[in-house]
Amino acid sequence: MRYTFDTHRIPPEPHWPDSWRVSHHHDEVEIWGSRDNLGYTMMYDQRRRRVLDALSSIAKPGSRLLDMAAAQGNYSLAAAALGYDVTWNDLRADLIDYVKLKSPLAERLAFVPGNIFDLGDTFRDAFDVALALEIVEHVAHPDEFLARLATVVKPGGHIIISTPNGGYLLNPLPRFSDCSDASIYEDQQFRPDSDGHIFLLHQDEIEALTKRAGLEIVRHELFTNPLSAGHVKTGLLHRILPATLIDAVESATAKLPHAMGRKIAAASLTILRRPD
Repeated sequence: MRYTFDTHRIPPEPHWPDSWRVSHHHDEVEIWGSRDNLGYTMMYDQRRRRVLDALSSIAKPGSRLLDMAAAQGNYSLAAAALGYDVTWNDLRADLIDYVKLKSPLAERLAFVPGNIFDLGDTFRDAFDVALALEIVEHVAHPDEFLARLATVVKPGGHIIISTPNGGYLLNPLPRFSDCSDASIYEDQQFRPDSDGHIFLLHQDEIEALTKRAGLEIVRHELFTNPLSAGHVKTGLLHRILPATLIDAVESATAKLPHAMGRKIAAASLTILRRPD
């Protein structure tokens, strides 16, 4: 299913802060159709469809939803368009006005900036669903992060996590489970983009950390191969190959045996549930 929401394609202004400029660059690639990075555009579109399909499968419109590290608010706005009661959260409070600038749907959002670790009981048991998209790879202590996530949803509530797949053949980063002292990475936390990636979790690590946090896995899926992600120079092929062919390759690789698929898939999505 395709998902759209009402947004203005806005030109950048000289007086904008750096955080707005970075967000605008991402919007150009992710939702406004820039051809600068077609592989990333396709991967983002695949992720968005999977996240919103997952959301629709676990919660009805009207449910309370927390979008953590929501940045320019694309998922917040898309969920609001679908009728969810959405709270936007990010460390960068200055992005609130950027989100409001680009879409009238922002009027439907509640904005609560801040670090989830510093918000105390503000979010405790408050939401039916929490989105934690492309975040866990930016934290030094993913075990503590998942444990805190478990507290923001009600018993019976769900968490949707997307993150690069640690088992991907092009992943150069260490396993979290092999790190004896993750505190050495704390000064690298919360940096944006791939420069801020610390650990890319493997499936077995996600399973172990989920159990430790008192959560259960509803579904774990892998997606996006090197071609559809535009990796190893294949992004150049996106300019000449029809999207239907790239989609066909994506569908074919999704049917590979799981052991092989873990190496080919660049991204993962996991639905977690807090037991009643």
